[in-house]
Amino acid sequence: MKKIYRNVNILDGTRDMSLQKDMMVTVEDGKIVSIKKNDKATEGIDLGGRYMIPGLINLHVHTPGTGFPKKKQSDSRKVAGLVMSNALLRKVGLKICENAVKTELLSGTTTIRTVGGLGDFDSTMRDLVGKGKLEGPRIISCDQAVTVPGGHMEGSVAYGAKDDDDFVSFIKKTAKKADWIKIMITGGVLDATVKGEPGEMRMNEDQVRLCCETAHSLNKKVCAHVESPKGVEVALKCGVDSIEHGAMLTDELVKQFKKSGSALICTLSPAVPLAKFDPEVTGGNEIQRYNSEVLLEGIVEGTKKCLKAGVKVGMGTDTVCPFVTQYDMWRELEYMHLLCGIDRKTCLHLATENNAQIIGVDGETGSIEEGKMAEFIIVDSDPLQGFDTIRDPYMVVFRDKEYKEPKVKKSDVAERYLDGYLNELKA
Repeated sequence: MKKIYRNVNILDGTRDMSLQKDMMVTVEDGKIVSIKKNDKATEGIDLGGRYMIPGLINLHVHTPGTGFPKKKQSDSRKVAGLVMSNALLRKVGLKICENAVKTELLSGTTTIRTVGGLGDFDSTMRDLVGKGKLEGPRIISCDQAVTVPGGHMEGSVAYGAKDDDDFVSFIKKTAKKADWIKIMITGGVLDATVKGEPGEMRMNEDQVRLCCETAHSLNKKVCAHVESPKGVEVALKCGVDSIEHGAMLTDELVKQFKKSGSALICTLSPAVPLAKFDPEVTGGNEIQRYNSEVLLEGIVEGTKKCLKAGVKVGMGTDTVCPFVTQYDMWRELEYMHLLCGIDRKTCLHLATENNAQIIGVDGETGSIEEGKMAEFIIVDSDPLQGFDTIRDPYMVVFRDKEYKEPKVKKSDVAERYLDGYLNELKA
């Protein structure tokens, strides 16, 4: 089927993008076949001078949940155990995850990488989307992550391997369906017990190396949860391909990043509410708040150093941490601009073509170019003047489907507090 989108201004997502005014995009069978100056005599979908940008790419998503604020943080291990306890509850759990990925798509995120989930739900949804049986974005899956007993998120979205053989066995089994392998090297803010130590080492160097060697032997890349300088050092030394979150980085660690070719995936969204909001609002505690401040400062400074040094930096939200919803990827771009001081054009590139390069799908998506899939967002105003225009897109196009003025269920509490924080940053 052929479709023509006319009278539109394009920001194509490439590194050196410039605004292409009054353009016309022709799509055939879900692929972009032509981009040229608007022809008023050509029939098509008149976009009224709106703006077209590539669909956003979120490199750090957990699908089991909404991220909506709760008065008290739940025990994820108990909840996951219950959901996976029988066939009926697994169907309910899968439905929750399906709603999550549909929300991602309707909010303008057309590719996600899941980095720790329930069983093989994420790969299952990837296949359903591919067959046209589920409304959702392109999914690059990790399925359940792996760590040690007592490691980060062990018993919920991560499996606790008991010994070396268990690590190898789990990774080989996971690799049969998953696209990447996720490991949890350090602890995190939500499970830290000491102030100033959000990333306590949980896996040792030999275990990290074993995981990387096993995954790489199966042609799978490895992403790793890391929230401390020591964790970054071990991850880089052992061959991790993308480091999630990060920490305060020394000049030497930045050099190691550059040498290794690994990517840093910046996740500002989960640290902001835990660091900046009262624990009574987030359902957290003072230790989490203190450690979130440490982590937020580390991510900001580490991201700035890596970008300056030419290290590959990607973007993700860490949905479903408290206040981190499935529809707010645009906030991550705005945080990158306001907290890290990165110009909006670069932020848009990082969240589109650059993110696509990190996960190896840049031949298909990430930019608005002839030959690539039709995966883009239409918004009312210029995103380079403010990414909040993405929060209510005029249209989301995913291959051969159009979602005009899509609506998703939002949390009034999250919107109010997060908007208030952004307003403070802009003041």
